[in-house]
Amino acid sequence: MKEGPKGSPRPRQGTWCGKGSGDTAQRDEGRSREGTVRMVRRSWRRKLQKLTGLCGREEGLRVKRNCPSFGPEHESDEKKGRGNSVSVQLFPPELVEHIVSFLPVRDAVALGQTCRYFREVCDTEGVWRRICRKLSPYLRKQGSGVRPWKRAAVLNYTKGLYFQAFGGRRRCLSKSVAPLLAHGYRRFLPTKDHIFILDYLGTLFFLKNALVSSTLGQIQWKRACRYVVLCRGAKDFASDPRCDTVYRKYLYVLATREQSGVAGTTSSRACDCVEVFLQSSGQRVFKMMFHHSMSFKQISLLGQETGRVLLLLTEEGKIYSLVVNETQLDQPRSYTVQLALRKMSCCLPHLRVNCMSSNQSSALYITDQGAVYFEVHTPGVYRDLFGTLQAFDPLDQQMPLAVSVPTKVLFCALGYNHFGVVDEFGRVFMQGNNRYGQLGTGDKMDRGEPTLVPYLKRPIALWCGLNHSLVLSQDADFSKELLGCGCGAGGRLPGWPKGSASFVKLHVKVPPCACSLCSTRECLYMLSSHDIEQCSIYQDLPAAWGMDSLEPSLRSRGLQDPAGAAWAYEEYLSQIHSCPTLQDCLEKMKEIVGWMPLMAAQRDFFWKALNILQKTSLGFTPGPSTPES
Repeated sequence: MKEGPKGSPRPRQGTWCGKGSGDTAQRDEGRSREGTVRMVRRSWRRKLQKLTGLCGREEGLRVKRNCPSFGPEHESDEKKGRGNSVSVQLFPPELVEHIVSFLPVRDAVALGQTCRYFREVCDTEGVWRRICRKLSPYLRKQGSGVRPWKRAAVLNYTKGLYFQAFGGRRRCLSKSVAPLLAHGYRRFLPTKDHIFILDYLGTLFFLKNALVSSTLGQIQWKRACRYVVLCRGAKDFASDPRCDTVYRKYLYVLATREQSGVAGTTSSRACDCVEVFLQSSGQRVFKMMFHHSMSFKQISLLGQETGRVLLLLTEEGKIYSLVVNETQLDQPRSYTVQLALRKMSCCLPHLRVNCMSSNQSSALYITDQGAVYFEVHTPGVYRDLFGTLQAFDPLDQQMPLAVSVPTKVLFCALGYNHFGVVDEFGRVFMQGNNRYGQLGTGDKMDRGEPTLVPYLKRPIALWCGLNHSLVLSQDADFSKELLGCGCGAGGRLPGWPKGSASFVKLHVKVPPCACSLCSTRECLYMLSSHDIEQCSIYQDLPAAWGMDSLEPSLRSRGLQDPAGAAWAYEEYLSQIHSCPTLQDCLEKMKEIVGWMPLMAAQRDFFWKALNILQKTSLGFTPGPSTPES
């Protein structure tokens, strides 16, 4: 290459590198970009005019868009065009609804909270119908309710089943496969090998565990990664009530089926039935049909395999039962079983049962008025629950026993030898065996009557197992957390391997829409689903009950807020100050400790410490003295 006069290489032929060549190239590039932007804007404006019907009008709607500027000329054009931007309210409502329907559910809900206009737009059924069809294209029915399409969209957006294994290296929360045909999740039940889920349309799904290939090409065992439809028209289902899933061999499904009418006619009528499936394969092995005049809404199991008792709750609040021998279900034969009215409905015909819960040796009934009745079949469980065998009759095990709860009970959880109930004000009461601290009272003393757990308020779900309990709660910022107490062996209380006698926060990441939970020997399960039709079930605690642990004279003042509690403690101090002697001060302090909302272990500690101080003030030594002391 030839060099120039000053040693710089000469330019090649066909190139021009005179002064200002770089500026000219940048100017040409900017003009081409501006021309492209104008063409794109022109095409967008034509599409918008075609949709809105505003053709050939200069005063039509113009949308201001935030496009990156390419130079000072473009910035001046944007400043000039700011005066032409108009409100989005001038758009046709159909166009705005069509645009909003492309948003995710979370963004659509957030947009509806910005102003009144977007709240009305985002709350229309047309928007939610399009969103719901995108989420569940196979959904044929939108369900029921005041806003069926919005309810269906939220149900399908929030549905999910999460689980965390107790053993193994990976102890993180995983999500199961989500059936596309499912319309939200209403109930779930883990069995020995698989999981069963019931949706809001009555479809029961069979989630299978299987061997799958990982991203690295390895074959691994995965939970709930395949699903099939087990049956339709299901109302409820149940399996062996024991906590160990090894015993859950059969699945009992309460469903509605069409039955042909009288011979010679073509009419059919709906009848309730109980179908029994093998949990391992999903094969139906037994079926029981009932008269069309009887309509049931819940099923529970009681007893052992050879004498399995089926409890059936009717729509009128009556309880019927029948006995089945599970060891003979796989035999191909037909026989008749007798359906009898339970003694709970015979002895108390004026009471209407709202829901029930059962385990292998006891059953718990909650009436529509919030009363609780127990039915215990073994003396050992009766002693653990009530602390005595005084009222137990081995010849009449079906006789219901009333449980004294001061307020209306909404729901309950029944373990092997302990249980918990939640009243209408969101307070949790526990009763039964407390050997491992599963009652959460702070000690390991058994309770023969419902005992209030003062630091638990407004739980979302409550679950009682063999020797531990779980509570799903919600904070003020709507974030959820999982609390647990009792035995922590086997990892059943993540983060607390030694267990706890009080409810402690577990090291589990809770889904934002979790609504129910269940624990087995191997895994912890949480069901996620949100129903917009369900409002808050709890009421505000009356002012007169705000401080249940205060002195009666102070309790009548109705102090529930922190300021009221501070006033009560000031009253306590004034009472102590008015005592003439030290002994009177200590006695008053012991009395006040009994009024304060403390756990049993804390109250016992303060009482013992005050007793030591009282004896020391009288000249008695509390223990053996040493020269150092």
